[in-house]
Amino acid sequence: MLFLDRGDVAALLPMGACIEAVERAFRAHAEGSLPAPPGVLATHVPGGGFHVKAATLGSAPGYYVAKINANFPANPERNGLPTVQGMIGLFDASDGQPLALLDSIEITTLRTAAASAIAARYLALPEASSMLVCGCGVQGRAHLRALQAVRRLRRVVAFDRDADRVEAFIGELGPETGLDIEPAVSVAAAMSACEVVATCTPGREVLLRAGDLRPGQFIAAVGADSEGKQELDPRILRRARVVTDLSEQAARMGELQHALAAGMMSIGEVHAELGELIAGLKPGRSSAEEIFVFDSTGTALQDVASAAAVYERACAQGRGRRLALDGTGHRHA
Repeated sequence: MLFLDRGDVAALLPMGACIEAVERAFRAHAEGSLPAPPGVLATHVPGGGFHVKAATLGSAPGYYVAKINANFPANPERNGLPTVQGMIGLFDASDGQPLALLDSIEITTLRTAAASAIAARYLALPEASSMLVCGCGVQGRAHLRALQAVRRLRRVVAFDRDADRVEAFIGELGPETGLDIEPAVSVAAAMSACEVVATCTPGREVLLRAGDLRPGQFIAAVGADSEGKQELDPRILRRARVVTDLSEQAARMGELQHALAAGMMSIGEVHAELGELIAGLKPGRSSAEEIFVFDSTGTALQDVASAAAVYERACAQGRGRRLALDGTGHRHA
């Protein structure tokens, strides 16, 4: 079994490769050749929680992945640990052999941003050049890099409740991307001025309001990935066309949960799942005025696709450390 740490994952999975792997998985699911992953197993504890996601991929070779992630929002300030920590187990789906144990932080970061980039490819205005990033942490950084891969951004506005994080974001991402990045005077002003918006905060209250929408806007709503979390006014979902990663999951964990609870829309009014757009089963943007929300809750489809890509590249390049769970040190085929 291979052990692949965060550095291995980062080296083996550039954003472009992650986007391709995640897109293939969503397409396969929409076309019926990949089963829907089971529901998320969530456990809440004081100060945070754990969740387990699992899925299979392909048949020759076939993979099974189980990911365990811990989410403790106060970690960075309390003890310097990351908010999200975890691991991924990758197995051979034909005989159950453990193939790899991977750090999950990098994969979770990359695959989440990759899904938003795929959605933007289908739903954002082709000429979109301005972006608002809400939340200047790890996901905010990943989303800027991912969205830059699918749209020719020229202007970026950054918002975070912590001014120091905004400053650090601008100092790091400005030189790296070559983009003009400026701090938001206010979320409302920045939202009404930007064609693409990514919300990447751990918030539990409304951050974006319906009155600040602009025609043609694309919003990747990323922060709401468990019960109670929220960044969007439910009236935004009523006004927009809503695309989910998985609708049943979004109804429990995403922005959709709040729109349903408020009676703003029904699950039947969801425009499409992302895989249906990729497979051509549902239409994408049809006019320059349409507003789209991508309700991203994070799926095991993304995890298994990304982990399999990392594993195959690791094998090809001879990267990672070999472990044997039976303690013999024997290298299994």
